[in-house]
Amino acid sequence: METLTAAIANITVFALGASIGSFLNVVVYRLPASISLIYPPSRCPHCLHKLGKTENIPVLGWLWLRGRCRWCKTPISSRYPLVEAAGGIIFLFVFWQFGFAIDTVGYWIFLSWLLTLSLIDLDTMTLPNPLTKSGLVIGLIFQGIVGWQAFGGAGMASGLMFGIGGAVLGIWLLGSIRIIGSLVFQQEAMGDADEKLMATIGAWLGWKYVLLSGLLACAAGSLVGGGAMTLGLLGKKQPMPFGPFLALGAALTVFWGELILSTYLKLFFPLP
Repeated sequence: METLTAAIANITVFALGASIGSFLNVVVYRLPASISLIYPPSRCPHCLHKLGKTENIPVLGWLWLRGRCRWCKTPISSRYPLVEAAGGIIFLFVFWQFGFAIDTVGYWIFLSWLLTLSLIDLDTMTLPNPLTKSGLVIGLIFQGIVGWQAFGGAGMASGLMFGIGGAVLGIWLLGSIRIIGSLVFQQEAMGDADEKLMATIGAWLGWKYVLLSGLLACAAGSLVGGGAMTLGLLGKKQPMPFGPFLALGAALTVFWGELILSTYLKLFFPLP
């Protein structure tokens, strides 16, 4: 019975995450183009045919259609089911890590925000203000709720200050990296939208983990960027979106931040 219950819970969580991933596809496509997220309903971008209920089923709908529009046979990008599957996997990982808790809902929202911003940054080299600002506000609300749940009114105030401190440190951290990078490379190292994203990450994770997120993001960005330049895939002065690396650093911190920090302290600052 426990195995069956766990299987049902996992399937439900994956389906929920995949459904959210389907909506994120809409946001990624429509928000930069200033198109309403609600109207018109999902449709083929080529023949404008409205998708039916079966065609809208996350992942399975694309497989059922064999990757093509049912009516005009235009190929449908495989990114749609991949994002939907990614949403389901993210929701599962968070559920496995935090179980039935307020943290689970919070990190579902947070990682969905990061996935959306990453895809938009990859497509357009921009991080829309509506998403970074709303992500920051929701992060502060999340900290307040967590604090209130633990210690009541005093905990709510403490949680809000925790989130605000993380947001401010995130802006300072990325601002410093931006200035230093611009001096070293003699060109703009990153956009100010990256600072706003880092503030959002700080609001969700707090000062300690926003530092770790930034470190992991810089390490991943340096590794990927350096490798791309070595292989000739990226020019020395060619811009590269940094938002996905910030999102990756934050996601790694959500799941393994405590382990990474404890391992670091044991290696370099062992107790006597």
